Amino acid sequence: MSEQLPILAVLGGTGPQGSGLALRWAQAGYRVVIGGRDGVRAQSVAAELSTKLAGATLEGADNLAAAKAAGVVVLAVPYAAQSDTAMSARDGLEGKILVDVTVPLVPPKVGTVQLPEGGSAVVALQKKLGTGVRVVSAFQNISAQHLHDLEHGIDCDVLVCGDDNAACETAVTLAAAAGMRGWRAGPLANSAAAEALTSILISINRRYKIAGAGIRITGEAKEAGA
Repeated sequence: MSEQLPILAVLGGTGPQGSGLALRWAQAGYRVVIGGRDGVRAQSVAAELSTKLAGATLEGADNLAAAKAAGVVVLAVPYAAQSDTAMSARDGLEGKILVDVTVPLVPPKVGTVQLPEGGSAVVALQKKLGTGVRVVSAFQNISAQHLHDLEHGIDCDVLVCGDDNAACETAVTLAAAAGMRGWRAGPLANSAAAEALTSILISINRRYKIAGAGIRITGEAKEAGA
């Protein structure tokens, strides 16, 4: 099975969100390369995560090497590091799908929506990378705490925004592999809503003392649409 799946690189995979996603995908049978600014640190995190899985091994490398090794790349870093991380790995992204998990949180007011000029951090990155990289937005509203607990079913849906049909379908497939349902939520510009929603969920978590509130799309899907 794993030979039929694309190799995944998770840039920022040493952090809570990236390592949690990497863990879920490795459990699902993907070969996953943890990427980090420090390749040695990435290898250490990969080895630690591998101890949680039976028969699955994660690898570690610096961000550029991880991107070059993968067929699909996931960017899961804090907003302040989004652009620098992606551009440092640019040579490994050409012709590939980049799933961007970035949320423009601006401390200390992370519970307040603070979108960048132009509306979306992911749209801004697509412009910087150019059309040679197919950027899709997903996984902004998932609790890292839940991702790391492999016994915990994740009661949350994933909004997938993008301008490339195949890239969006890849993100939907990755959501399913991690135990969630992905919904096509329109063009990449709509990522602004998913990015903003994270601050709203943080505010709900704080007020109602919820450990990782998520979203669910209600209704029954009868036909998939672009």
